[in-house]
Amino acid sequence: MAGEWRKLPLGKVATLQRGFDLPVQDRQPGSVPIISSSGPTGTHAEAKVMGPGVVTGRYGTIGEVFYIEEDFWPLNTTLWVKDFHGNLPRYIYYLLKTIDFTQFNDKSSVPGVNRNHLHTLTVHVPPLETQKAIAHILDDKIELNRRMNRTLEEMSRALFKSWFMDFDPVRAKMEGRQPEGMDAETAALFPDGLEDSELGEIPRGWQITSVGEVARVIKGRSYKSDELSDSDTALVTLKSFQRGGGYRTDGLKPFTGIYKPEQEVVPGELVIAFTDVTQAAEVIGKPAIVLAEPRFQRLVASLDVGIIRPMDEQVSTSFLYALFSAEDYQSHIYGYTSGTTVLHLSKDGILSYRFALPPLRVMKRYAEISSATLAKIAQNELESRTLAALRDILLPKLLSGDLSINAASVIVEGVK
Repeated sequence: MAGEWRKLPLGKVATLQRGFDLPVQDRQPGSVPIISSSGPTGTHAEAKVMGPGVVTGRYGTIGEVFYIEEDFWPLNTTLWVKDFHGNLPRYIYYLLKTIDFTQFNDKSSVPGVNRNHLHTLTVHVPPLETQKAIAHILDDKIELNRRMNRTLEEMSRALFKSWFMDFDPVRAKMEGRQPEGMDAETAALFPDGLEDSELGEIPRGWQITSVGEVARVIKGRSYKSDELSDSDTALVTLKSFQRGGGYRTDGLKPFTGIYKPEQEVVPGELVIAFTDVTQAAEVIGKPAIVLAEPRFQRLVASLDVGIIRPMDEQVSTSFLYALFSAEDYQSHIYGYTSGTTVLHLSKDGILSYRFALPPLRVMKRYAEISSATLAKIAQNELESRTLAALRDILLPKLLSGDLSINAASVIVEGVK
């Protein structure tokens, strides 16, 4: 395989271009991701570059490489690939990840990269079909887990909406039908009638309550930059939230400061974003279930994050996670946000939300089903992290031609 590879200057393989100025005051609400030298950093109404694209840091933070699926706006602190010269963008992403950008640092006080120097670097490039095969090995199993998790999330939200928003099992019994997809034992937990309430019709015997009556909200810890250094403790930050909700494992920051015991987050707990810089409100008020991270012994919520803890078994964490993902809740909390460039959510916005609380027997049954789903999502995420770590080990050998595609496939398939 190595004989088919070519040695070329990087500039002949991927032409890098400086990004574009976009002052904060000029940013408009929209869904186009803004990419800085440290990654996604908000959204805008206009795109400068069509996706998929590859971006790396030019100034400030160097060495990070980002693959962007959709159209985007790279900031002037970045270099983006203007011309892939017929190469696979995903392969170029992996190629740039193997480069030691610090050797091209031309700034004394603040790290910076000169793209003209980068363009002279000699790299090994295989034929396009080999590039596709390498990307297939490195990405497909991780992507399969991501798609599976999206499907599991959608199924979980659909079940919550059916049981607790649309009251489908109750309506089915009112019409003399067996609730669809539900066994007789579970169906028996639901009443066969609705009654009026302040929120409209709800299942007979259910109660109207607020989040503040069944759960506590604990605000996270503020921190200073000099507290962000190597440690076995890490902060769960705003970057720990996916857009639209869900947990990101790459948003943790090592932390050496002190904190209150109640600000420590245990894997499996629910957190909420209190701040948003996306302008499109894609993060604020969104929930995430924290996952274990082998690199750290303790996790602590940062100031932009709130921990949601059920007071007792009246509600489960999985129930609150689905409740905070529902459109009705999201519409509610928007009324409690303030700010223009940076959005802030009032704690009262969460605590004041009112909903129909089912009897304990229904809550327990839902918790059994939804907790199993969340456990499967966590398992898939753990496997993906293992695969990503393995990918980083295999990457230099694959991209140099020292490791065959077949050998790499066997290694990756061995991850269970």
